[in-house]
Amino acid sequence: MALARTTLNREAYKALRQAILSRKIPPGQKLVVRVLAEELGLSPTPVKEALSALEREGLVVAVPHRGYFVLEPSLEDVREIYGLREVLEGLAARLAVEHSGKALQKKLEKLLCKQREAAERGDIEAYGDLDLEFHRSFWEASGSRRLLATAETIDGQIRMLINSSAAIPGRLPRSRAEHEAILQAVQEKNPEAAEAAMRTHVRNAGRALEGFLLSRDLQSAKNG
Repeated sequence: MALARTTLNREAYKALRQAILSRKIPPGQKLVVRVLAEELGLSPTPVKEALSALEREGLVVAVPHRGYFVLEPSLEDVREIYGLREVLEGLAARLAVEHSGKALQKKLEKLLCKQREAAERGDIEAYGDLDLEFHRSFWEASGSRRLLATAETIDGQIRMLINSSAAIPGRLPRSRAEHEAILQAVQEKNPEAAEAAMRTHVRNAGRALEGFLLSRDLQSAKNG
């Protein structure tokens, strides 16, 4: 994770963000400025500024008198984020179908082909990147600058949770089937069906993640 001496705050931010999203730095881990600065070959100042930016993005939590920690999403976090996503992304899907033509359809078809290949390789990280790109395609095609800006404020949290949900046993093939249903609505130029399919997909992903977290917490309680 070492960086050149010419690295600025933005590069420190990108390096730390990527390490968090790829789970090289796992959820819940404490982020020690001195250690990170040594690993990145930087002074503490750009690292502190990068952590502040990551906190604003919701990927890092600052705990008073204890320091920075990578976000470990709680059940309430998942419910809140996925509740917001369902409304936002359903709207994005409907607007995208109303405003876009063949370009969106072709892009989604290519992404689904790449997702299938990543799933067959068992490459969850690549699948997560493609999954977010699939959703981002609708944000960008919606024609709404405000919708896009709103979605981008929780982009990092969405990416983190996509990785978590894709890793749940049995979820990945269902996710792909739901993407196919969304694509079908796009191909049929049916805005209402696209919105319904997108909302179902996001809702199912949220419920799968909720179930996973509940079972994990129950198991921890038993072991404790």
